[in-house]
Amino acid sequence: MNFIKSHFRYTKSQRNGIFFLLLFIVFLQGIFFFVDFSSDEKPAVSQAEIVAFQQEMDSLKNLAAEKNIPKIYPFNPNFITDFKGHQLGMNTKEIDQLLAFRAQGKFINSTKQFQEITGINDSLLAAISPYFKFPDWITSGKAYGTSTSKTVIEKSIQKKDINAASAEDLRIVNGIGEKLAKRIIDYRIKLQGISFNDQIFEVWALDKEVAEKVLLYFEVTKPPTIQKINVNTATFKEVLAIVYLDYELTKKIFNYKNQVAEIQSIEELKKIDGFPLERFSRIALYLEAK
Repeated sequence: MNFIKSHFRYTKSQRNGIFFLLLFIVFLQGIFFFVDFSSDEKPAVSQAEIVAFQQEMDSLKNLAAEKNIPKIYPFNPNFITDFKGHQLGMNTKEIDQLLAFRAQGKFINSTKQFQEITGINDSLLAAISPYFKFPDWITSGKAYGTSTSKTVIEKSIQKKDINAASAEDLRIVNGIGEKLAKRIIDYRIKLQGISFNDQIFEVWALDKEVAEKVLLYFEVTKPPTIQKINVNTATFKEVLAIVYLDYELTKKIFNYKNQVAEIQSIEELKKIDGFPLERFSRIALYLEAK
């Protein structure tokens, strides 16, 4: 008890010091409570400075918006893929009509013909047609399908079925060596056969120009027979093994299947939030709903 009391024994001078300290604290608190330290003065900013600042902000926003706009480079419209078509603003029907036309081994040789085949509207045609790049034998006035140039090419090149081509056959194309030929064959096996001519553009490290040359010599003459799997009974691993599906998309498909209990039609996949419509025709080659 004495030990505790010893901590509360102060001399007169110590008590006076504590008392004045408390008074000083109360005095400071009173100052902060009663005195307004805020200032009514506003920084002087001219209207011209405000306008200049706003213009600078608008300029920065416009630059940022321009950077986000995807650039379009010159391309041959004959080789528009599903993905490329959707990027350009074409709908599924327009892309399918183009692919169906090309599946016949025919080529589009003018902007007007492109619109006739696809049925795209005038505004979209005006936006993308400046980027069309047709081969030299078209731009020189010798349109494919109307001039002697076509006859010469068709006679000199007899197209073979790309699904029956060997690695040695592929090497007749300028730019295709042993490695690229093997890579094309391996990808064809992975796909269970090439169903669309433009799938050749999906081969890893195959330049677009070389791929276009391949299609001068080879095409899909006989569509492959692909072993489809039932989306309602397949395992997660089996669906994930499809070339055009990744883990996240496979997960979305299975989550949707769990919600509806059973998928009645493969077309239902288009209802899935975030489903890549540009890949639907490819994915539909491997899935069915029973």
